[in-house]
Amino acid sequence: MGVNLRDLVPKTTVELKDLSGKSIAIDAYNALYQFLAIIRQPDGTPLKDSQGRITSHLSGLLYRTANLVELGIKPIYVFDGIPPALKEAEIKRRMRMKEEALVKYEKAIKEGKIEEARMYAQATATLKDYMAEDAKRLLNLMGIPWVQAPSEEEAQASYMAKKGDADYCASQDYDSLLYGAPKLARNVTISGRRKLPRKPVYVEVKPEIVELKRVLEE
Repeated sequence: MGVNLRDLVPKTTVELKDLSGKSIAIDAYNALYQFLAIIRQPDGTPLKDSQGRITSHLSGLLYRTANLVELGIKPIYVFDGIPPALKEAEIKRRMRMKEEALVKYEKAIKEGKIEEARMYAQATATLKDYMAEDAKRLLNLMGIPWVQAPSEEEAQASYMAKKGDADYCASQDYDSLLYGAPKLARNVTISGRRKLPRKPVYVEVKPEIVELKRVLEE
């Protein structure tokens, strides 16, 4: 559910190439949401096919995965299953936020505020069931392994890491640490040059490694 441990955990910044030879259990939904939010046209419209189906997530998945494989990294995408009942209120809250962002997006478009519209459009990103299934089909075609978790992805990925089936769990959230993941890798699917919202400024985003043992010791 995205527990914020940012200020509590020590992190080590690395280069993506430093993870070469490592297997990484990647939070699939987390990555797909990132692609849906980031890969858009200037006015915030996502990429679509000839039938009007959104394809931003597939574009991001294809190119980012190819980049990881080229660097010698072994990705394993882990998909969320049925959410626990305790998460119901949080899911409803997120849906309300997306609905509010959609209203603001449409207003910004009407007023010709393109950059503002793009910002609100990113907040409306919604992952439909067909998008997840399309992502799985693409991974099959690419020969990339994926795992369907029975419930929370973080629990499944952490279990895989503890068993030795993966060297790292990869997500923007810190939840996997709470499930006992030995090592967490952040910014794996979004590393590179990124523009700051509402500013003509670009920053270099690099992977960060968080080791549970070090977290507990400090």
